[in-house]
Amino acid sequence: METLPDSILQAHGLRAAQVAERSALATIWRVTRGDGSPAALKVYHGSDMANEAPGFALMQALDGHGAALVHSVGRTTALMEWLDGPSLGDMVRAGDDVTATAELAATAARLHARALPCDGLPVLADWFAALFALQFAPDCPAPARRDIAAARALARRLLDSQGPARGLHGDLHHDNIRLCSRGYVAFDAKGVAGDIGYELANALRNPSGVPDLIRDPAVLRRRASVWAPALGQTPDRLLQWGAAKCALSIAWRAGGTLACDRELDLLSILLGLGRA
Repeated sequence: METLPDSILQAHGLRAAQVAERSALATIWRVTRGDGSPAALKVYHGSDMANEAPGFALMQALDGHGAALVHSVGRTTALMEWLDGPSLGDMVRAGDDVTATAELAATAARLHARALPCDGLPVLADWFAALFALQFAPDCPAPARRDIAAARALARRLLDSQGPARGLHGDLHHDNIRLCSRGYVAFDAKGVAGDIGYELANALRNPSGVPDLIRDPAVLRRRASVWAPALGQTPDRLLQWGAAKCALSIAWRAGGTLACDRELDLLSILLGLGRA
């Protein structure tokens, strides 16, 4: 059975550690603080936090306004507020996308009630370099090549027409928003600087476990119409950022050369909606 080293518990003044979740990047432990309150301790498996360190700086700046409280951050550990849940992803998977859509908009509005700092954060243009550099395998289908080319052109237009750069959560979607005593709050921020219209791009493709729902054009349009006012954007621009982000995720998964991908059909749908 996996155990947490005593040195980590003692460094944070914690006890009663239990594994809550494990990913390829880190293990999240439910722990008890010195005052008896529960907390979440995220312990990274590697020598650093990979691409998640900027997100903790952003969440600390939020200080609980629409986001989970971050108590302390080390080189490979982060101690955060425990969120009992459920997540908005759980709500969608239970069949209530309408309420989840409204709650996600409200959470995004709380996060961005004031402009977030962007100093020290990576920028969107750097993230999208992976899409612009993507190569095609010889057997990559012609429709996929066409849609990636269209997504590249769209991404360049969006990046060239960005509003003032501001700090973004960077991965704001249903399974990164959970219920706590203060209402729904976000966690697992990546931290990136750029156009606020990007903030909910990934939410259009989420949550996991409902593939037919997130490929329904009527659902995508409805979501965009609810989320756009919360960010001061138009629904069309949100859908366009959604298409660009879908293509970027495809590029990241391809590792430099695209042959096929499970979301190529979704990319085609989003591109069509963004042009509508």
